[in-house]
Amino acid sequence: MLFNNAGIGAPRVPFDEITYDAWKQVVDINFTGVFLCAQAAWKMMKAQDPQGGRIINNGSVSSQKPRPHAAPYTATKHAVTGLTKQLALDGRAFNIACGQIDIGNAATPMTARMAKGVPQPNGTIAVEPTMDVADVGKAVLMMSELPLDANILRMTIMSTQMPLVGRG
Repeated sequence: MLFNNAGIGAPRVPFDEITYDAWKQVVDINFTGVFLCAQAAWKMMKAQDPQGGRIINNGSVSSQKPRPHAAPYTATKHAVTGLTKQLALDGRAFNIACGQIDIGNAATPMTARMAKGVPQPNGTIAVEPTMDVADVGKAVLMMSELPLDANILRMTIMSTQMPLVGRG
Protein backbone atom coordinates (compact mmCIF):
# COMPACT_ATOMS: atom_id res chain seq x y z
CA MET A 1 0.00 0.00 0.00
CA LEU A 2 1.18 3.47 -0.85
CA PHE A 3 -0.28 6.66 0.62
CA ASN A 4 0.83 9.56 -1.60
CA ASN A 5 0.60 12.56 0.72
CA ALA A 6 2.93 15.13 -0.79
CA GLY A 7 1.78 18.71 -0.86
CA ILE A 8 3.10 22.24 -0.65
CA GLY A 9 1.64 25.55 -1.70
CA ALA A 10 3.19 28.55 -3.37
CA PRO A 11 3.01 32.11 -2.08
CA ARG A 12 -0.61 33.24 -2.37
CA VAL A 13 -0.34 35.94 -4.98
CA PRO A 14 -2.42 36.92 -8.02
CA PHE A 15 -1.96 34.56 -10.98
CA ASP A 16 0.16 36.97 -13.00
CA GLU A 17 2.63 37.29 -10.10
CA ILE A 18 3.38 33.56 -9.72
CA THR A 19 7.02 32.96 -10.54
CA TYR A 20 8.03 30.06 -12.72
CA ASP A 21 10.25 28.75 -9.92
CA ALA A 22 7.33 28.74 -7.44
CA TRP A 23 5.10 27.03 -10.04
CA LYS A 24 7.74 24.39 -10.82
CA GLN A 25 8.41 23.61 -7.16
CA VAL A 26 4.72 22.95 -6.48
CA VAL A 27 4.35 20.86 -9.66
CA ASP A 28 7.49 18.87 -8.86
CA ILE A 29 6.39 18.01 -5.33
CA ASN A 30 2.60 17.80 -5.62
CA PHE A 31 2.33 16.07 -8.97
CA THR A 32 5.64 14.73 -10.22
CA GLY A 33 6.37 13.35 -6.74
CA VAL A 34 3.00 11.57 -6.70
CA PHE A 35 3.71 10.16 -10.17
CA LEU A 36 7.18 8.89 -9.23
CA CYS A 37 6.05 7.27 -5.98
CA ALA A 38 3.01 5.69 -7.65
CA GLN A 39 5.15 4.38 -10.49
CA ALA A 40 7.66 2.79 -8.10
CA ALA A 41 4.87 1.18 -6.05
CA TRP A 42 3.11 0.06 -9.24
CA LYS A 43 6.21 -1.75 -10.46
CA MET A 44 6.51 -3.63 -7.16
CA MET A 45 2.78 -4.44 -7.02
CA LYS A 46 2.79 -5.67 -10.61
CA ALA A 47 5.95 -7.79 -10.17
CA GLN A 48 4.99 -9.55 -6.93
CA ASP A 49 3.17 -12.87 -6.77
CA PRO A 50 0.26 -12.56 -6.32
CA GLN A 51 0.00 -9.24 -8.12
CA GLY A 52 -1.79 -6.34 -6.54
CA GLY A 53 -1.83 -3.58 -4.02
CA ARG A 54 -3.44 -0.27 -3.23
CA ILE A 55 -2.43 3.32 -3.96
CA ILE A 56 -4.20 6.16 -2.13
CA ASN A 57 -3.50 9.68 -3.36
CA ASN A 58 -4.17 12.84 -1.35
CA GLY A 59 -6.07 15.04 -3.74
CA SER A 60 -7.06 17.70 -1.18
CA VAL A 61 -10.41 19.46 -1.28
CA SER A 62 -8.65 21.89 -3.62
CA SER A 63 -9.01 19.18 -6.27
CA GLN A 64 -12.75 19.96 -6.07
CA LYS A 65 -12.89 23.69 -5.30
CA PRO A 66 -10.12 26.27 -5.65
CA ARG A 67 -9.07 28.82 -3.06
CA PRO A 68 -8.18 32.40 -3.96
CA HIS A 69 -4.65 32.88 -5.31
CA ALA A 70 -3.73 29.19 -5.23
CA ALA A 71 -3.34 28.29 -8.92
CA PRO A 72 -0.26 26.04 -8.58
CA TYR A 73 -1.72 24.04 -5.69
CA THR A 74 -5.18 23.76 -7.26
CA ALA A 75 -3.82 22.77 -10.67
CA THR A 76 -1.62 20.04 -9.25
CA LYS A 77 -4.38 18.62 -7.07
CA HIS A 78 -6.71 18.50 -10.09
CA ALA A 79 -3.93 16.65 -11.93
CA VAL A 80 -3.74 14.14 -9.07
CA THR A 81 -7.44 13.42 -9.62
CA GLY A 82 -6.81 12.63 -13.28
CA LEU A 83 -3.87 10.40 -12.42
CA THR A 84 -5.92 8.61 -9.75
CA LYS A 85 -8.68 7.80 -12.23
CA GLN A 86 -6.17 6.60 -14.82
CA LEU A 87 -4.40 4.35 -12.32
CA ALA A 88 -7.73 2.97 -11.11
CA LEU A 89 -8.52 2.00 -14.69
CA ASP A 90 -5.09 0.69 -15.69
CA GLY A 91 -4.62 -1.09 -12.37
CA ARG A 92 -7.51 -3.47 -12.97
CA ALA A 93 -5.33 -5.75 -15.07
CA PHE A 94 -2.86 -6.17 -12.20
CA ASN A 95 -5.21 -6.12 -9.18
CA ILE A 96 -3.96 -2.67 -8.22
CA ALA A 97 -6.66 -0.49 -6.68
CA CYS A 98 -6.20 3.27 -6.70
CA GLY A 99 -8.32 5.81 -4.86
CA GLN A 100 -8.12 9.37 -3.66
CA ILE A 101 -8.83 11.07 -0.36
CA ASP A 102 -9.65 14.76 -0.45
CA ILE A 103 -8.73 16.26 2.91
CA GLY A 104 -10.06 19.59 4.09
CA ASN A 105 -8.78 21.59 7.02
CA ALA A 106 -7.05 18.89 9.03
CA ALA A 107 -5.21 20.58 11.91
CA THR A 108 -1.56 20.57 10.79
CA PRO A 109 1.13 23.24 10.51
CA MET A 110 -0.09 23.80 6.93
CA THR A 111 -3.54 24.86 8.19
CA ALA A 112 -2.46 26.82 11.30
CA ARG A 113 -3.03 30.08 9.39
CA MET A 114 -6.75 29.32 9.23
CA ALA A 115 -7.17 30.23 12.90
CA LYS A 116 -6.25 33.83 12.01
CA GLY A 117 -8.48 33.92 8.94
CA VAL A 118 -7.90 33.14 5.28
CA PRO A 119 -9.16 34.75 2.08
CA GLN A 120 -12.56 33.62 0.87
CA PRO A 121 -13.85 33.69 -2.73
CA ASN A 122 -16.13 36.63 -1.90
CA GLY A 123 -13.14 38.78 -0.93
CA THR A 124 -13.57 38.53 2.84
CA ILE A 125 -11.20 37.02 5.38
CA ALA A 126 -12.70 34.33 7.59
CA VAL A 127 -11.51 31.96 10.26
CA GLU A 128 -11.96 28.38 9.11
CA PRO A 129 -12.50 25.50 11.52
CA THR A 130 -10.16 22.53 11.45
CA MET A 131 -10.53 18.89 12.44
CA ASP A 132 -8.27 16.44 14.22
CA VAL A 133 -5.69 15.08 11.79
CA ALA A 134 -6.02 11.68 13.51
CA ASP A 135 -9.42 11.35 11.85
CA VAL A 136 -7.69 11.56 8.47
CA GLY A 137 -5.47 8.68 9.55
CA LYS A 138 -8.57 6.66 10.43
CA ALA A 139 -10.06 7.34 7.00
CA VAL A 140 -6.86 6.33 5.19
CA LEU A 141 -6.67 3.19 7.31
CA MET A 142 -10.26 2.31 6.44
CA MET A 143 -9.53 2.73 2.72
CA SER A 144 -6.34 0.67 3.02
CA GLU A 145 -8.03 -2.22 4.81
CA LEU A 146 -10.52 -2.91 2.04
CA PRO A 147 -9.96 -6.12 0.09
CA LEU A 148 -8.54 -5.49 -3.38
CA ASP A 149 -11.86 -6.37 -5.00
CA ALA A 150 -13.31 -3.18 -3.45
CA ASN A 151 -12.15 0.39 -3.92
CA ILE A 152 -13.15 3.82 -2.72
CA LEU A 153 -12.38 5.86 -5.82
CA ARG A 154 -12.83 9.17 -4.02
CA MET A 155 -13.51 10.17 -0.43
CA THR A 156 -13.79 13.63 1.09
CA ILE A 157 -13.02 14.15 4.76
CA MET A 158 -13.21 17.66 6.14
CA SER A 159 -14.08 19.76 9.12
CA THR A 160 -17.87 19.71 9.47
CA GLN A 161 -17.95 23.51 9.64
CA MET A 162 -15.51 24.06 6.75
CA PRO A 163 -16.97 26.40 4.13
CA LEU A 164 -16.16 24.03 1.24
CA VAL A 165 -19.83 23.27 0.62
CA GLY A 166 -21.13 26.44 -0.98
CA ARG A 167 -17.70 27.59 -2.17
CA GLY A 168 -18.51 28.06 -5.82
